[in-house]
Amino acid sequence: MKTKVKKLPDARVEITISLDTKDLKAAGEKALEKLAKEIHVEGFRKGKVPTEVAKKFIPENDLNAETADIAVRTTIITAFAENSKRPLVIPNANITKYVPGEMLEYTATADVLPEVKLGDYKKLGVKKPEVKITEKDIDGVLENLASSFAEKKVTKRAAKLTDEVVIDFVGKKDGKAFEGGSAKDYKLALGSKTFIPGFEEGIVGHEPGDKFNLELTFPKDYGMKDLAGAKTVFEVLLKQVNEVVKPEINDELAKKCGPFDDLKALKADIKKNLEMQAEHQNLEKYKNDLVEALVKKSTVTAPEILIDDQMRMMREDLNRNAESMGMGFEQYLERAGETLESWEKKAREVAGERVKGSLVLQNLAIAEKITVSDDLVAAKIAELKDVYKKSPEALKSLKDPNVKMDIRNRMVIEKTLDYLVKVNK
Repeated sequence: MKTKVKKLPDARVEITISLDTKDLKAAGEKALEKLAKEIHVEGFRKGKVPTEVAKKFIPENDLNAETADIAVRTTIITAFAENSKRPLVIPNANITKYVPGEMLEYTATADVLPEVKLGDYKKLGVKKPEVKITEKDIDGVLENLASSFAEKKVTKRAAKLTDEVVIDFVGKKDGKAFEGGSAKDYKLALGSKTFIPGFEEGIVGHEPGDKFNLELTFPKDYGMKDLAGAKTVFEVLLKQVNEVVKPEINDELAKKCGPFDDLKALKADIKKNLEMQAEHQNLEKYKNDLVEALVKKSTVTAPEILIDDQMRMMREDLNRNAESMGMGFEQYLERAGETLESWEKKAREVAGERVKGSLVLQNLAIAEKITVSDDLVAAKIAELKDVYKKSPEALKSLKDPNVKMDIRNRMVIEKTLDYLVKVNK
């Protein structure tokens, strides 16, 4: 077998494969064995006809066609491998010359993993963010803890910005109620900024039983295009006012929150937990920044087929989110202030960067011979089996060789990221 490689635009290649008599002989023998099992010859059971007998009954054109097909299928992947090309999809083959028994020439075209020229990955010049926990951060957690122990007392007085209220409301635009703008017995913490500006403030000062209208304009950058900048009227019935009484932030509160002797011990524990969370977040951001810097320093292109695959996964994720909220995909986009076209444009850019990041990490793993042992992969799969023990479908998928390969690849990428962090300290 002889091959000749021609580079095409966008990480595609065309390989011309030439097969000789020896190659065709081997393919011909396999073709004869296959066709012999399919024909019927009197005196023999189907599938048991000897090849030397079957050859006399098999049309020459059928044998030649089957030989060519087998010759292509058994040599095409080898041709790519011998030229260090890794096809991303099954290559498309086209026979250009064929003399049965003597020679066969065909071209095979496919998108392949592009060649990546790694930049200096040990000097990326990226700084890891420092962990800084302030007293304000700790006080914010303490306020939330105090809120969780707050008591609510029904009151007949007018609502204040620190109260919780129970309301019925109907939002109207041009005199018609709009989707998602109505609710009954809705509990709202005034001051939480859950609603658009002016709504919560408009309830302040009203007493239980009051019916009133709030004329409000939605923010221009509001997520739903139909409501962005729109003038609306909310018809509100204030049904109940609950005074929220928070406990004092002191040693007694600390004891309610856990095994803490005093407020000082609670604050120390909060600070420790905040530091751990911030450290994890900073490390993940640092890894992303390192990959982004490595992509900029490297020469790498993102094949369209991989971008499309990445976009498909992104859309599936959004679909799941939409379904969990009882919405369709396009309705979900509308709520986010997007059209299908605007989302696809942004998603394609994100997908392209993700693909480039994946490619540089794969090449870095190869360059540094970063691998994961079979034992570690087996341990990870055992861990996942425990996580998904109540999902027969998920457990079944873990037996799929492709899924196992994906798990191994993910583990290699994580190990490569750890290496990248280590050499850039």
